[in-house]
Amino acid sequence: MSAAPPAITVLALAGPTASGKSAAAMAIASEYDTEIISVDSALVYRGMDIGTAKPNAHERSAVPHHLIDIRDPLQAYSAAEFAADASALITQIHARGKLALLVGGTMLYFKALAEGLDAMPPANASVRGELEAQAAQHGWPAMHAALARSDPETAARLAPQDSQRIQRALEVFRITGRPLSSFHARKPGAAGRSPAPAPVLLSLEPRDRTWLHARIAVRFDAMLAAGFLDEVKALRARGDLSPTLPSMRCVGYRQAWDYLDAQQARESGSHDDARSTRHAPLAEFRDRGIFATRQLAKRQLTWLRGMPERQVIACDDPTALQQLLARVRQLP
Repeated sequence: MSAAPPAITVLALAGPTASGKSAAAMAIASEYDTEIISVDSALVYRGMDIGTAKPNAHERSAVPHHLIDIRDPLQAYSAAEFAADASALITQIHARGKLALLVGGTMLYFKALAEGLDAMPPANASVRGELEAQAAQHGWPAMHAALARSDPETAARLAPQDSQRIQRALEVFRITGRPLSSFHARKPGAAGRSPAPAPVLLSLEPRDRTWLHARIAVRFDAMLAAGFLDEVKALRARGDLSPTLPSMRCVGYRQAWDYLDAQQARESGSHDDARSTRHAPLAEFRDRGIFATRQLAKRQLTWLRGMPERQVIACDDPTALQQLLARVRQLP
């Protein structure tokens, strides 16, 4: 039987991708009457299961999971929407006498829930077109350098090739004259609501990055073996999705889309050429997917270092799970 939840009403478990958050969450749920709220911008999408390492049917039947499969890949889902949805869920879960456990690696979602967000301007097609033209001429690393001059805080957590986020940050600055990071600062009452009380934040972080890199590679290979490319092929076959959508720009999916585009182009050429190059591009896709996932983990760790309130547990310690559970048991 599950123990009564701690006196706190909400607990947060963060960490970079492949740090063991899902297994840790299930371990906490085995001791306490818990409902899990996903804090992951990719898990919201239906039909994106393998490439997001979505909790399986057994895990979701054993413990209630929320904010998973709530959007079609054609739709967007914002940090402000997450904050509103998660706040309502926390209230409902608390009313049921259970522990609300926030689990994930989308750090902006954690920040939006705890601090609120200022309302940001909607996308502007004209400004985006100008930025894309400049990027085509100068390259995204040069656009990243321009961002560093206007918004060094945001630039510091973005890779020079992260075109989607660089474009959005530059767009916001050009429209408002304010850096994107200023919209993420603590804003009591922002977006028409008071920020939720900050949860106790436990963070799984590796002492040795090579440990995390190895896990990322193993997990990516497992996704490929489980049919990840077939999953992306099925999404492409719908005919209404494109690589510019937030869903298809998720790490792994973006690289898979590019690979399948290249494969389609090869197959439209000579049969001999397609056969001779079949294996090398697949290996290249694997390397690009793993590299992109490592870059995501690096960005997540950068975000976490900016959260001094977090309680860090070394996820590469053999006793990490025991340490985590001991920390939870010590909570008031």
